[in-house]
Amino acid sequence: MGGGLVTLIRRSLVAVGAGIAVAAAIRVRGGGGVPPQTGGWRELRGDDLR
Repeated sequence: MGGGLVTLIRRSLVAVGAGIAVAAAIRVRGGGGVPPQTGGWRELRGDDLR
Protein backbone atom coordinates (compact mmCIF):
# COMPACT_ATOMS: atom_id res chain seq x y z
CA MET A 1 0.00 0.00 0.00
CA GLY A 2 2.88 2.40 0.77
CA GLY A 3 4.25 2.01 -2.77
CA GLY A 4 0.99 3.25 -4.26
CA LEU A 5 1.09 6.38 -2.16
CA VAL A 6 4.65 7.14 -3.25
CA THR A 7 3.64 6.68 -6.90
CA LEU A 8 0.67 9.01 -6.44
CA ILE A 9 2.86 11.71 -4.87
CA ARG A 10 5.49 11.32 -7.58
CA ARG A 11 2.90 11.64 -10.37
CA SER A 12 1.38 14.67 -8.67
CA LEU A 13 4.75 16.39 -8.44
CA VAL A 14 5.49 15.63 -12.10
CA ALA A 15 2.11 17.08 -13.13
CA VAL A 16 2.65 20.23 -11.07
CA GLY A 17 6.17 20.62 -12.47
CA ALA A 18 4.91 20.23 -16.04
CA GLY A 19 2.24 22.86 -15.41
CA ILE A 20 4.82 25.28 -14.04
CA ALA A 21 7.09 24.66 -17.04
CA VAL A 22 4.26 25.33 -19.51
CA ALA A 23 3.19 28.49 -17.67
CA ALA A 24 6.79 29.76 -17.62
CA ALA A 25 7.23 29.06 -21.34
CA ILE A 26 4.03 30.93 -22.20
CA ARG A 27 5.05 33.85 -20.01
CA VAL A 28 8.53 34.09 -21.54
CA ARG A 29 7.31 33.81 -25.14
CA GLY A 30 4.41 36.22 -24.63
CA GLY A 31 6.35 39.04 -23.03
CA GLY A 32 8.13 41.97 -24.56
CA GLY A 33 8.13 42.41 -28.28
CA VAL A 34 8.65 45.43 -30.50
CA PRO A 35 6.23 48.35 -30.06
CA PRO A 36 4.26 49.46 -33.13
CA GLN A 37 6.31 51.60 -35.51
CA THR A 38 3.31 53.30 -37.18
CA GLY A 39 0.15 54.95 -35.96
CA GLY A 40 -0.41 56.19 -32.45
CA TRP A 41 -0.39 59.78 -31.24
CA ARG A 42 0.59 62.74 -33.37
CA GLU A 43 1.31 66.33 -32.42
CA LEU A 44 -1.51 68.79 -33.14
CA ARG A 45 -0.72 72.03 -34.98
CA GLY A 46 -2.73 75.09 -36.05
CA ASP A 47 -6.20 74.14 -37.32
CA ASP A 48 -5.98 70.68 -35.73
CA LEU A 49 -6.37 72.30 -32.30
CA ARG A 50 -9.97 73.40 -33.03
